[in-house]
Amino acid sequence: MIWMRAPDVKLLRDFRRLWAQALAIALVIAGGVATLILAVGSYRSLDETRTAYYERHRFADVFATVSRAPRTLVSKIAEIPGVASVDARIAKLVLLDIPDYLEPATGEVKSLPEIGEASLNLLYMRVGRMPEPGRAEEVVVNEGFALSHGFQPGARFSAILNGRKRELTIVGIALSPEFIYAVGPGDIMPDDRRFGLIWMSEKALASAYDLDDAFSSVSLKLLRGASESEVMMRLDALLERYGGRAAYGRKDQTSHAWLNHELDMLNNMSRTLPPIFLLVSAFLVNLTLSRLVALEREQIGLMKALGYNNASIVMHYLKFVTVIVMIGIVIGSAAGTWLGMRITGLFGDFFHFPFLVFTKSPDLYVIAAFLSLAAAIIGAVRALREVVRLAPAVAMQAPAPPRYRRLLPASFSLDRLISQPTTMMLRNITRHPVRSLFTTLGIALATAILIVSLFTGDAMEQLIDVTYFLADRQDATVSFVEKRPLDVVLQIARLPGVLVAEPYREVPVRIRNGNVQRRIMISGRPRNADLNRIIDVDLRPVGLPEGGLAISSMLASILGVRVGDSVELDLLETRRTVVVPVAALVEDYFGIRGMMDSDTLARLMREAPSLNSVNVSLDQTSREAFYAAIKDLPIVGGLALQRVSLANFRKLVALLITTMASIYTGLAAVIAFGVVYNSARISLSERARELASLRVLGFTRGEVLRILLLELALLTLIAQPPGWLIGYGLAWIMQKNLAGELMRVRLIVEQSTYVFASAIVLAAAVVSALVVRRRLNELDLVTVLKTRD
Repeated sequence: MIWMRAPDVKLLRDFRRLWAQALAIALVIAGGVATLILAVGSYRSLDETRTAYYERHRFADVFATVSRAPRTLVSKIAEIPGVASVDARIAKLVLLDIPDYLEPATGEVKSLPEIGEASLNLLYMRVGRMPEPGRAEEVVVNEGFALSHGFQPGARFSAILNGRKRELTIVGIALSPEFIYAVGPGDIMPDDRRFGLIWMSEKALASAYDLDDAFSSVSLKLLRGASESEVMMRLDALLERYGGRAAYGRKDQTSHAWLNHELDMLNNMSRTLPPIFLLVSAFLVNLTLSRLVALEREQIGLMKALGYNNASIVMHYLKFVTVIVMIGIVIGSAAGTWLGMRITGLFGDFFHFPFLVFTKSPDLYVIAAFLSLAAAIIGAVRALREVVRLAPAVAMQAPAPPRYRRLLPASFSLDRLISQPTTMMLRNITRHPVRSLFTTLGIALATAILIVSLFTGDAMEQLIDVTYFLADRQDATVSFVEKRPLDVVLQIARLPGVLVAEPYREVPVRIRNGNVQRRIMISGRPRNADLNRIIDVDLRPVGLPEGGLAISSMLASILGVRVGDSVELDLLETRRTVVVPVAALVEDYFGIRGMMDSDTLARLMREAPSLNSVNVSLDQTSREAFYAAIKDLPIVGGLALQRVSLANFRKLVALLITTMASIYTGLAAVIAFGVVYNSARISLSERARELASLRVLGFTRGEVLRILLLELALLTLIAQPPGWLIGYGLAWIMQKNLAGELMRVRLIVEQSTYVFASAIVLAAAVVSALVVRRRLNELDLVTVLKTRD
């Protein structure tokens, strides 16, 4: 070490002496780095993959459906200013009968050009080939559907096309940018076993539905800078006479909207949790370095006396901090990359991409390193200021002994109530109120981070309870290809196993208040509906108002309306605009929607009472007979099963969110241990001479340990209530950041979460106590008592 400067030699000795504390701080910093790389890296992976997939496979910008429009209309659509290309096709919902599969499945059939390929929404072929011209039975299916049933090219299944059962042969398996998130009618969650995408010859599909030289669906690609709203307005005008429904853009396309929601969730998490972790790491660096400077004041004074200036000494301690930060950055980068790859893999199971690889962007690691170093240096500023202020003569003297004074009346003695070690512990806390306050705050922040990390699990369970058990209590939802008269509900009620059947009507509308508008569905149901109920903001089932519109509280917030205000509704089926009052606010967690009494909705639409679907309650012993009867009904377009939807939700969304929450909880537990352990170790270093003196005076090791650990235990317990409060506040911030139009959660933190978070912190305190006990037992009394006064 001859070649090393004296401060660098001291730095190495400091690390050898304080390696455990330095590692604890590095792990806290690593937690911040890992959360940043995990969240931002996953977000970039999804976003960049989506952008590349959309561009290469020409995902459309505008979509519209019609009852039947002639092919000659395509050229007129292409002439709309701003339109780059047009793809007209046939699209229909069908019921599927899959061999050796009991439950009815639903398919969405889309036509493929007889010659060449479609101009938009190009397929990505995984296996096999496209259907050959003239082969009406050949189809391509989506990968998720094929994998869930073990289909390979050559496999067969049946579909009911326009009331006639047709046997189809799979010749290819593909992916589509239009169905990255594929959800069937009446379902909330994707179900690859019960919903499939089918592409077949346009000629065959046109023949089945009498749509020769016609189309029922159209997609548009816009020129850069084109006005989407202007294009949609002109498109609607062209399609109106052919039964066209209002066109919509990407943001309202189901697959794109859900993918956007997940990206927003990741982006918001990257802006919420990593700053909290980095804030705690800055606090911990400040706490540790301040107390380290206090312990080394004599060495600092000696260095100044030997000619080292303030800048050299400050740089020495900055090197100490920088090395710790670099260790944390290396550990955090490795952990964040590994965890990011795991999370990206989960997203790959949830969404259907041709490829999805975790993006290791160099700039992300640079940003994470810079933020971590900046946080640590900010945390070190206060301690370094003390270094500069110390004069050599003052610093080389031992600190002045504390001045104790009586806080309680002379007639009142604590000796009668508490033991002498406890009295000594309380005196030490009151002797250093600022230090005790910051230690308590650090432990409280550790508890808070655990609470906000665990909060998402509570929120998911509450979402499940409200959605699947309070509001949507039906066993199944039978959907129809077209709107049906109300008496169809009687036909469904007579099917085997049906206990209760309730009609359900959905109408697409554009709801508007001032300049703010959204495209939503208004559902009509009986006022006394018991299967599909509406829940108010207090989570109580309520009846629909006789007149007016009930809307979700999230939609009310977006539109800026309250009960009693009026909103405009563009009825997209009839192309009329009406004004209706908001009669009630409803609490729901999926989508934004409106609800009306079915009779009121029928009057609004100027039609006889009708329905799109029927909610049913089933006798579970008759499910097989019910499924068989549904397969024989040509008017049925799909069947959604509530138990399957719940299972899929737990498997996909809840698993994804709770997995990320578990990762954050683990990182938070590391931070909790880092805070508590550092507090305990520094407390031991500060009081080593005092504790050694007590041992010489006859105190046993157990009594000395009790004096030291009682302080840690008391501060840890005192820190829990403020930790709970801070944690609740952070959970509120997280809940607001995660709230979206497609899915949101209620702010609910269970008592068990507070208990579990505190239990982890207390466990960290116990582990720290065991380490300190070992260090105390190894204390060299002679060496410690040689410290110069």
